[in-house]
Amino acid sequence: MRFRHSDAVRSGYPRLSAGALSACGVDADADTGGLVRAHTARAVARLAGTTESEFPEVLAWRRTFAAMGLRPTQYRCASESLLRRLRRSGDLPRIHPVVDLCNAVSAAYAVPVAVLDADRIAAPLLEVRHATGEEHYEDFGGAVDRPAAGEVTFADSAGRAHARRWTHRQSGHSAVGGHTRRILVVTEAMHDGGAETVPLVLDAIAAGLRAHWPASAPATAVLTPSAPEFDFGG
Repeated sequence: MRFRHSDAVRSGYPRLSAGALSACGVDADADTGGLVRAHTARAVARLAGTTESEFPEVLAWRRTFAAMGLRPTQYRCASESLLRRLRRSGDLPRIHPVVDLCNAVSAAYAVPVAVLDADRIAAPLLEVRHATGEEHYEDFGGAVDRPAAGEVTFADSAGRAHARRWTHRQSGHSAVGGHTRRILVVTEAMHDGGAETVPLVLDAIAAGLRAHWPASAPATAVLTPSAPEFDFGG
């Protein structure tokens, strides 16, 4: 199994910095609450006296969404949505210990982090690319629709879309749950300094996985135009 960004996405969005992580042996039994609170506290500290809409990381994704023809205040990248919820409610949702860890790290660094059940992705390729209009996307309620041609999505070899509007919303089909044992994590940044942020995000998630799932063996890679692919087994 391989993960990559298409050449068209990379050429169209040259400011993209990206990284990927794979791990196995995860479950829903670990308690990541301590790490979640620590990463969340970092995000709360950044939000003191300002809003997420002022963060350079969020502004860069807003510009990207605008370039895709989307209203940035209607369709927000995942990290902006988490930070907005955190500012308003004071906490992040608790879903699954792996998801909770990734969400907290996403909020702490203000960049999107997607975590997918690797066994729900059709081999041999998951690619961030422009949709053809033939892909099918399943939301968290089980409803199925098709991303419009040209929309940036995570598409696998079976034509399943695992995200809508790039970093706006993931698919319920590959959502991490009690059945999940193998994961693929992807983080993407568009701001100045993104190339420095991405490794920090990967390291934070890998450290959390090693601490709570010692046998998870997280593997990470920073993806670049010269090294664009990540092999995550399968």
